[in-house]
Amino acid sequence: MRPDQREQVRHNARYLREVRPLDPAEISDYVEGQPHPGAVAQVLREEAPDLRLVQRDDGTFVPAPEGPADVTHDGVDAVPRRYVRALEDALVDRFGSGWPDGESGDRLRARVREVKARYHRGLDVEYDGLTALGYAVYHLPATYAAARYVFAELARDGQLPASPRVLDVGAGVGGPALGLCDLLGEESLIEYHAVEPSAAADLLERFLAETGPNVHPSVYRSTAEAFDPRIDADGPGSDSYDIVVFANVLSELDAPEAVVGRYLNALAADGSVVALAPADRNTATGLREIERAVEREHGATVYAPTVRLWPGERPAGECWSFDVRPDVDVPAVQRCLDEGARGPDPAAYERRDSPPGTQDRSPGDGEFVNADVKYAFGLWRTDGHCRVEFRPDPDRTARMADADSFVTERVDLAAIKLSHDLSEGDNPLFLVGDGSEQADHFAVLTRESGLNRDLAAADYGATLRFENALVLWNDDEAAYNVVVDGETVVDRVH
Repeated sequence: MRPDQREQVRHNARYLREVRPLDPAEISDYVEGQPHPGAVAQVLREEAPDLRLVQRDDGTFVPAPEGPADVTHDGVDAVPRRYVRALEDALVDRFGSGWPDGESGDRLRARVREVKARYHRGLDVEYDGLTALGYAVYHLPATYAAARYVFAELARDGQLPASPRVLDVGAGVGGPALGLCDLLGEESLIEYHAVEPSAAADLLERFLAETGPNVHPSVYRSTAEAFDPRIDADGPGSDSYDIVVFANVLSELDAPEAVVGRYLNALAADGSVVALAPADRNTATGLREIERAVEREHGATVYAPTVRLWPGERPAGECWSFDVRPDVDVPAVQRCLDEGARGPDPAAYERRDSPPGTQDRSPGDGEFVNADVKYAFGLWRTDGHCRVEFRPDPDRTARMADADSFVTERVDLAAIKLSHDLSEGDNPLFLVGDGSEQADHFAVLTRESGLNRDLAAADYGATLRFENALVLWNDDEAAYNVVVDGETVVDRVH
């Protein structure tokens, strides 16, 4: 379509969008030369982010929803079949229909083992095409589910726009992107920008093609360090994003706090940074170290979950904190890789620097099944707003920063619940914090009663008040125990 015709389409769309649904056939009548309605529809799709339009199933266009997203979220059972099918197609394209068996299966399994081993040893991982496929098979279900849960929390708080502009830094194969798109649904306008330099971008684009006409993706094959969100992105408002995502990437950056600080400048005034990390100890505690550096050096506010209840205070404990959700269904691609027939020498594809214990095991033993949904996350903002507006009464509530002064005493505390039950069959044990703690605090439930039942029943991230809790020092763990017994009252505040 000629530039003048395109502008006429835009002009008519702006005029009619508030009057009635935009019918490409009707708009064609108002455009010089009466271009085909299909060409008009294509222009409307391309201009939708600027015109703030979404396409309906009947082919007409209407104004995109504004304000906070109104979503229904009942958990995540499985990765939708269309994404699994797209991954299967990519595997078949590269290896053929017998991809889980023989040499191709051995190579994939060896690469998954290698990536896991190098990741846990803190070594760099090269994301070539084989690595991207192995990563998608093994990690896509869990990352999809984790991101969807976190975005649902933002939506529950009214902090997720119905039609967001998103920047996904180190987007990988796209688990968080797919989770967000499916959470918001087909009637939302999603302007999605991804920064991904590796071969994972090929799979990302393949998955994004399955998301529908109202997702408008742009993929920039650049590193997080080299990309400038204020200059390099396309489209209206290219220097302002409602959501900036760092999913499973911060631990791979040389200076993560500096990178996050730079991207904070591209965040909308009421926007949120969504940081996700695996639940393993090194990565999850590393996320908290980055969080504290971003807060200290770049003025970010921790919105959730590790809220600072005491103004001006900052924590210093290890804070191995992560959420746990129900397992997702195991997709067919994982089963196929796990059960695939091994070749004559599967160990031939193991890297020389792979650690001991990574050699091939028996088919079907579950080594390549990964349905656990466990993740650490942080939500950060620049407007000073946090999820919990509750502030403890300093005349009635002890600060965890002063724990040394009341060890062996009974006190009243306020804290965020920062773990599920960490015990192994003994007394229920939960990590808690008030944002001032200088060492970890664990609430130990030694005797449950109707007065303290909220400790075990409250969700991860809930705000709790403890009355008459006994505080002890645990020398073995270098941490404080907040003993909750029959004399202790625990109430949920938020």
